[in-house]
Amino acid sequence: MPSRKELANAIRALSMDAVQKANSGHPGAPMGMADIAEVLWRDFLKHNPTNPQWADRDRFILSNGHGSMLIYSLLHLTGYDLSIEDLKSFRQLHSKTPGHPELGYTPGIETTTGPLGQGVTNAVGMAIAEKSLAAQFNREGHDIVDHHTYTFLGDGCLMEGISHEACSLAGTLGLGKLIAFWDDNGISIDGDVDGWFTDNTQQRFAAYGWHVISVDGHNSEEIKAAIIAAKSETTKPTIICCKTIIGFGSPAKQGTHNCHGAPLGADEIIATRKALGWNYGDFEIPADIYSGWDNKEQGQAQEQSWDDKFAAYASAHPELAAEYKRRINSEFPAQWAEKSSAYIEELQANSDNIATRKASQNCIEAFSAMLPEMLGGSADLAPSNLTMWSGTKAITATDASGNYLHYGVREFAMSAIVNGLALHRGFIPFGATFLMFMEYARNGLRMSALMKQRAIQVFTHDSIGLGEDGPTHQPVEQIASLRLTPNMNTWRPCDSVESAVSWKSAIERVDGPTSLIFSRQNLQPQPRDAQQLADVAKGGYVLLDSTTPAEIILIATGSEVQLAVEAHAELTAQGKAVRVVSLPCTDVFETQSAQYKESVLPASVAKRVAIEAGIADYWYKYVGLNGKVIGMTTFGESAPAELLFEMFGFTVKNVVETANSL
Repeated sequence: MPSRKELANAIRALSMDAVQKANSGHPGAPMGMADIAEVLWRDFLKHNPTNPQWADRDRFILSNGHGSMLIYSLLHLTGYDLSIEDLKSFRQLHSKTPGHPELGYTPGIETTTGPLGQGVTNAVGMAIAEKSLAAQFNREGHDIVDHHTYTFLGDGCLMEGISHEACSLAGTLGLGKLIAFWDDNGISIDGDVDGWFTDNTQQRFAAYGWHVISVDGHNSEEIKAAIIAAKSETTKPTIICCKTIIGFGSPAKQGTHNCHGAPLGADEIIATRKALGWNYGDFEIPADIYSGWDNKEQGQAQEQSWDDKFAAYASAHPELAAEYKRRINSEFPAQWAEKSSAYIEELQANSDNIATRKASQNCIEAFSAMLPEMLGGSADLAPSNLTMWSGTKAITATDASGNYLHYGVREFAMSAIVNGLALHRGFIPFGATFLMFMEYARNGLRMSALMKQRAIQVFTHDSIGLGEDGPTHQPVEQIASLRLTPNMNTWRPCDSVESAVSWKSAIERVDGPTSLIFSRQNLQPQPRDAQQLADVAKGGYVLLDSTTPAEIILIATGSEVQLAVEAHAELTAQGKAVRVVSLPCTDVFETQSAQYKESVLPASVAKRVAIEAGIADYWYKYVGLNGKVIGMTTFGESAPAELLFEMFGFTVKNVVETANSL
């Protein structure tokens, strides 16, 4: 059997060879963390390369995703479907080894990492999911949910503010099965971090309530002992602070920023092979090294052991076992479609003049009763976001069986934790804050869309209608920003019915995230016939029409739909032929057939007015350059909402005058 150093050197060799061939990448971190990875992956990590999606596998997250050749080397060596040719295609078009780990490209990759700090935050979400599922499903003698979440992170992850948000909450929740490894190499792209990063990380994490261990990151026995100690501490997450040398083995470049984000160079690679005693060619791994790394047989045995355990669980608790499988497989209960549709039909028959944030709360109440996997939360704004319901039970350090997370004022961490919960499977997670503060969470939302995850975000207080809190709290450009994000569905409903349809759409969408945008102020319910009710789910539909072919179309969303409805009455009284189109989700509307879109917005009707209390520019794609938009072109002001709407032109009078000007 090869020595530990020889096994770790295989990672170093593959990493420096792949980066050199691509003439792009980051060899330093993989070479520096190779010894830590060897101990973790060969001695502790529970995984099956022949079934990367095995439900009770340990999760491994490379938060410092620039070191992607570390995880690609590990996946290749342990037996995943990642060939040596795939490693040779590192960073090339359509390869299975992109520059940063990308979910869906490479078997064994649990999440997309690269934006520093988000990987460790995804890991917090996964650890919460494991702890909560275990509390909900495990029974005496039947621990069917029992795995760890491991994450590697670097100085950059710790400097990013999101790591503070996430790790603080992880300590509070007592995530004992979360184990982080800090690559303490003292180097970032600019050089020695002593010039800009002098935190006492050990004391910082101790203050969060973490278990803190410090080791020599190149001493395998110390690393092994640390992991054993970390796994024995079940009430706290653990950070293992690993003092390492970046680019370990490179005679001229180790310990410097010169090996952080650039190839070593052909001559230096020759020197490094000699220094490491690695007497093999480019991308050459000897058979005994492969044999020492191969985890297929052990992984299959571990999964079979779990299968046997689950069979015993299913025999003792058949209903729980069936429910667990349904949730892990993201399947809906048998009566979901019927019951959710019936709820929406009842709302159409009997709905009140309420704010859509209240309508959203009513939806959560109704749908959570049908879907126990719904796991909500808010960034310290639950009384305003209205995300708590009668069945709310908070997840705590001592009881994780609940369905609600108090995120505190941590919008960015919330968005990435929701991603981690979604990635883990078993939950339909949602977070909430004011729409304005999606700005703090923006990159987490982008990652939801990039990874195609069912991550739902509830954004309330959706416009200048927020009122007296003023422009710091009044969103203007945020709705347009969300709509411009690829693969993000953004709904802004006008009443209880559209709110329910938007929630149903978000829940049923399994290939991407949804942002639900709700009002603070009360909105009137709109009458609809059966066809209109069905068409709400298409993202846009004709809410009111004229008895003769329309000569002008009013397009609106949210609170402004009522303005369009009232303007329709006045314009009709003036003899105009007017159509009102409610367009609550442009993203879904754009996926409809050309025939349907033409039936709603016929090209022959060029006179169009869009009305939305958000940035005006977005709407020219629907009204054309000759149409008019009643929207925002500036920030708001601090005043009662009704005065602001009048000041910025959101009045029936202005809608009528604008329509007539066409």
